[in-house]
Amino acid sequence: MLVNAGRPRQWKKDIAASVDFFNAWFMEFAPAAYQQTRVQATESVLHAFAITFDLREIRADTLRDHPEVIATLRMSTCPPLAQGRLAGLAYVNKTLIAKMETGRLPPRMLATALHEYLERMSDILQRLSDRDLLPWLAEKAGPNAADRLRAATVIADRLCGSVADPIIRNAQERRQLSLIGQLLEARGYRRKAPTGGAPLNRMDAGTFAFRVNLPVGGKRQVNIPVDVVVQPKRRRRSGFPILIEAKSAGDFTNVNKRRKEEATKMRQLRDAYGTNISYVLFLCGYFDTGYLGYEAAEGIDWVWEHRIDDLLRLGI
Repeated sequence: MLVNAGRPRQWKKDIAASVDFFNAWFMEFAPAAYQQTRVQATESVLHAFAITFDLREIRADTLRDHPEVIATLRMSTCPPLAQGRLAGLAYVNKTLIAKMETGRLPPRMLATALHEYLERMSDILQRLSDRDLLPWLAEKAGPNAADRLRAATVIADRLCGSVADPIIRNAQERRQLSLIGQLLEARGYRRKAPTGGAPLNRMDAGTFAFRVNLPVGGKRQVNIPVDVVVQPKRRRRSGFPILIEAKSAGDFTNVNKRRKEEATKMRQLRDAYGTNISYVLFLCGYFDTGYLGYEAAEGIDWVWEHRIDDLLRLGI
C-alpha cells in the first residue's frame, strides 16, 4: 500500500510543511552543529601551525609526514585554494590531494615522484600564503598567542565554509536516524545488525539496523549503503525487510540533481532482490513536485519527517 506516492493532491501541502519544518530545525540547531565543527577545525589549524612553525616552513617532508594538513594549508593562501586549483597550479593529480586530506598517501606511488609532487605543492602554498592574515611571515619573530589564534580562527572558518552544506546535512541525517530509532524502540523493536553474512530475509523479526551495506550486481558486486533496515514483527510475505533512506535538503535545486540516485539504487536493489522490495525515502526539507513525481514514477514511496507516524503504515 502506497503511503504518500499515491496522494498527489497532498503533495503541495506536504512540501510547504516540510520546508517550514526544515527551516525551524535549521534556525535552532544548525548554528550549534557548525560551531562544534569550527572548534574542531580550529584545533586542526593550530596543529598545522605547530608542525610548520606557524606556516613559516611548509616543506615536502612535512606534507609527507602529516598529509592531513594540506586542507589547512589550502585555506591559508590568498585566495584560498580549492583542491582542483591547487592541483592545477602544482601540476599534480587532484586525487592525490583528496587522499592526503584523509591523512594518507598513495601507497603505490614511487617515492621520488611523490617527493616531487609534494615539493611543487609546498612551493605554491608558500608563494600564495595570505600575508595580511599571517603578517609574521614577513618578520623574523613569530606571532604572539593572540595573532596565532586570530589567524587560526579565520582559517578554520574558511575550512568550515567550504564544507558548510555537508556539516548541516550530516547533522540532519544523524537526527533523522535518531528519530526513526526512537519510534521503533518505542514500539518494542530492538537494534540488531544482520548476523554474519546471513541473508536479510533471515533478519530477526522486530529488529532494525542502521547503515547496512547490501551487495548488488553480478560478478562485479558492489555494496549499496542503506540508512535503516527494519524487519517488521509480522514479516512481510517476501520475508525481506523494509529499507529506509534518510534524505534532507536545504534548497530545491540540489534535490533535482540528486533524484536519479534513488531511482538507480531502486533498480539495482530490484535486480538483486526482486520486485517486491520495499524501499522508502524519509524526507525533510525542500523536495518539490518535480522530485516527488519522478520518484513516484520509479515506484519509490516516501514518508515525511513532519509526519513520521506514517512509517507505521508500512507495517512496522
